Amino acid sequence: MTPQTASGPAPRALRDSKPPQPTVAGKYQLGQCIGKGQFGAVFKAFDTEEGVLVAIKRIPIEDDNEAGIADLMEEVALLQSLSHPHIVHYEGFVVEDSCLNIILEYVETGSLLHVIRNYGVLKEKLAASYVMRALEGLVYLHDKGVVHCDIKAANILTNKDGCVKLSDFGVSRRLGAGAAGAAAAQAGAGAGAAVAPAAAATNVVGTPNWMAPEIIELSGPTLASDIWSLGCVVIELLTGKPPWSEWNGMTVLYKIVMEPRPPLPPSIS
Repeated sequence: MTPQTASGPAPRALRDSKPPQPTVAGKYQLGQCIGKGQFGAVFKAFDTEEGVLVAIKRIPIEDDNEAGIADLMEEVALLQSLSHPHIVHYEGFVVEDSCLNIILEYVETGSLLHVIRNYGVLKEKLAASYVMRALEGLVYLHDKGVVHCDIKAANILTNKDGCVKLSDFGVSRRLGAGAAGAAAAQAGAGAGAAVAPAAAATNVVGTPNWMAPEIIELSGPTLASDIWSLGCVVIELLTGKPPWSEWNGMTVLYKIVMEPRPPLPPSIS
């Protein structure tokens, strides 16, 4: 039955209102899911005390998710040490009975992948502007001895003012002291999505089409690995697809290692 008021049917806004969603820490009202990963998901949420939107990365606490939990804790430790205009801001960490939660700055426009999927490929001038800002974030990371290891359009966010923010540090690596160019750790293999960290030194990190050759060759990520990946992002922003998108699986990895550089579309000046 349609709700009634003293003067007639209830306003449409009242009739269409949704039931309250779960909260985190009694203050973050969860909203829609805005991203999913190997071990968890990211939700938009409303801080009912501060009156601002945030993003919450939630990882279920389950017996078969120990790797995901370990990765999240590493990501938290890294994010706590970072502060830069072109890196997504860490807001806090909340432990619940069923989930671990990283509270992050909400970047309203979303990822550059979202932009090109919804509005088409970018003009070169705009793409160059985004890439230069992403480079500023990478310079900061690299000065701190951190390799992002998964640079791609999906992990570069932008807000309504066009400010770029690097995000998703789940597979990032700190270089060993005095070894700025050799990775201190590697991660478990996979395809189609970012590979999660692991201790094995014979595995790789990143997402295949954006991986640098040295990662595939098991030499470990270096500072240059992020620059290679950002070059792949340039092609992605201008064409809508990453390099070697017409190939799958091991063929992509083979071509990355054997070809001297990513294939450049003729439309790029």
